[in-house]
Amino acid sequence: MVTAVLGLQWGDEGKGKIVDLLAKKAAYAVRFHGGNNAGHTVVIGKQKLFFHLIPSGICQKKTIAVIANGVILDLAVLIEEINILKKAGVTLKNKLVISPRCHLILPYHKAMDLAYENARGKKKLGTTGRGIGPAYADKVSYNGIRVYELLDWKLFEEQFLFQLQIKNPILKTFGVSPINAKEELKKLIKYREIVIPYVKETYGLLHQALQKKQKIIMEGAHGTMLDTDWSPYPYSTGSNTVTGAINSGAGLPVKSISRVVGIVKAFTSRVGGGPLPTELTNQLGDQIREKGHEFGTTTGRPRRIGWLDLEAVKFAVAINSVNQIALTKLDILTSLAKIKICTGYKLKNKPLSYPACGYSELEKLTPVYKEFDGWKEDISGLRQYRQLPKNCRQYIEFIESYLKTPIKIVSVGAERTANIFR
Repeated sequence: MVTAVLGLQWGDEGKGKIVDLLAKKAAYAVRFHGGNNAGHTVVIGKQKLFFHLIPSGICQKKTIAVIANGVILDLAVLIEEINILKKAGVTLKNKLVISPRCHLILPYHKAMDLAYENARGKKKLGTTGRGIGPAYADKVSYNGIRVYELLDWKLFEEQFLFQLQIKNPILKTFGVSPINAKEELKKLIKYREIVIPYVKETYGLLHQALQKKQKIIMEGAHGTMLDTDWSPYPYSTGSNTVTGAINSGAGLPVKSISRVVGIVKAFTSRVGGGPLPTELTNQLGDQIREKGHEFGTTTGRPRRIGWLDLEAVKFAVAINSVNQIALTKLDILTSLAKIKICTGYKLKNKPLSYPACGYSELEKLTPVYKEFDGWKEDISGLRQYRQLPKNCRQYIEFIESYLKTPIKIVSVGAERTANIFR
């Protein structure tokens, strides 16, 4: 009844497309963590829809989109997405539900993000600047403000002003303009009126769906390699991205999850700083980036490109209890003469596993590669597995064998119908 869709790399694996695909038969599509530093794309014919907060499953006519309590909300971004969907002809009444337990990303969080990066100088983390880390920091330090407080404007205003007493002196210290309370409250009260009609407790809604045996899609953001605990911290996101976060981020018991679909891009990419063991810093990396349109949905920044890292993905499969894989962007590798896959790490000539690495080891290690012959045939129009070139099938079957997990979906293009089912 419950399917989790999770990224197994550094994000940008193509989760939006796969969620849209699987949500066709789902009653609910649920975001359970993260904020608008994640970007999911759905391509329907010539129309491209970009999502940062609203679950991409909303594109299916009968699917209700739920933003659960683990998500942190930037109200301006949320409203922008609501307006985009309305223009696209998507009716949101009774189709979008937001938990009152969601914490808010407020103007001072984005300013604090800039202040922290200024303070780091040359050791910047390369954050998206969306206020994600500071918002999560406030959440765990009891300084967070939620949608719940937003329902009572006087309470919200009181807490907002109190937080400015703490934040503005810090902002001034690190050369960032302080937040103007009057200006921001004027904007926020307008946002409040737009968002409140969608607010409803989501715990009971989802548990009722379980009792009725309705299908639920849990939409992960980012990837396992960016999990706040299991990444090469601090080069991470502010939330837990693994299967276990569904329990805390949406209130569903882990035992209710019957299918975990791990999304694996046929090569590796990531945005921002931090180690990337298989990174290609040459013309080939540039070629793959341009062909794959590998630029951040959220930031627009060029993504760093590398060969597929199965040592890292193997760990992600295990920690998430993945039982099916969707392999995406395979078409981007077409025309490469040789393709490599990382099958392990070595440091000082000794084998090293991903979970044994911190950022220091990941920066110094040497990847162990297996090389494959490429294929020249255009595969984007194929819909049957047997139609794929022999070399392409060998590439897929090696990944499947190495991970000991079946690859059920092979994506051969950005459009929602460009898939091969196995």
